[in-house]
Amino acid sequence: MNDKLHELSESELAQLIDSAQKTLRDRQHGKRKEVIAQIKDMASKIGYSVELTEISTDRIVGSSRKGSKVAVKYRNPENPKHEWTGRGMQPKWLRELIEQGRTLEEFGV
Repeated sequence: MNDKLHELSESELAQLIDSAQKTLRDRQHGKRKEVIAQIKDMASKIGYSVELTEISTDRIVGSSRKGSKVAVKYRNPENPKHEWTGRGMQPKWLRELIEQGRTLEEFGV
């Protein structure tokens, strides 16, 4: 098989790859459908119903948490634009106020 691949042109290789990827996606989709049917069947046998939603694996890239927003936990009362979620390093404005004797709890939202 490897020798035959070396004989193919670039466009023939690209077509082969596209065809293989489509075949793989179709097989995976079929297996997912089978598993979903089995889960629903097993649930119904014990008196439950299950609704499953298929997630497109084409959209899954990296972490699902990437870009998620975190609520603000601390805000500077003197300048509301200064906020901190409590994650990462303490911002300079907060660090300076704490060094002046104020407490973190004073700035809680």
